[in-house]
Amino acid sequence: MIRRIVYATDFSKASQRAFTKALELAKANRAALQVVHVMSPVVPMTGDGYITPSTFEALERSGRAWAQKQMGRLLDKARAARVKVDGKVLEGLAHEQIVRAARSADLLVLGTHGRTGVARFFLGSVAGRVAATAKVPVLTVRGG
Repeated sequence: MIRRIVYATDFSKASQRAFTKALELAKANRAALQVVHVMSPVVPMTGDGYITPSTFEALERSGRAWAQKQMGRLLDKARAARVKVDGKVLEGLAHEQIVRAARSADLLVLGTHGRTGVARFFLGSVAGRVAATAKVPVLTVRGG
């Protein structure tokens, strides 16, 4: 039985189909849905690698505010679909935080960008790393 589903999102278009699938599964199984987004650490992109502490804090605040707004939109959609839902914005390496968040889940759902070849080699695949390390079943949904 599926009682708890974790849906991991980067809020991209590629992850929208996975959200739809996670909602369908949650409704069909009367399962609770937890929406998870992982914020990557802010990396300075200046020539000398230095940014002032106030600029760094402003970047973090802005990123968190944007993520909370996007999270709110997804939670509202899930509630409108009559799904019991909560959300978390986490920080760290995406694949590690997603796997950690899903430890007590029955199913983990996430989207994949479907990159192949050189793009996948250089950009990596969070979905691939999650699928390889998660201890729970993982459903990847190709974005569209």
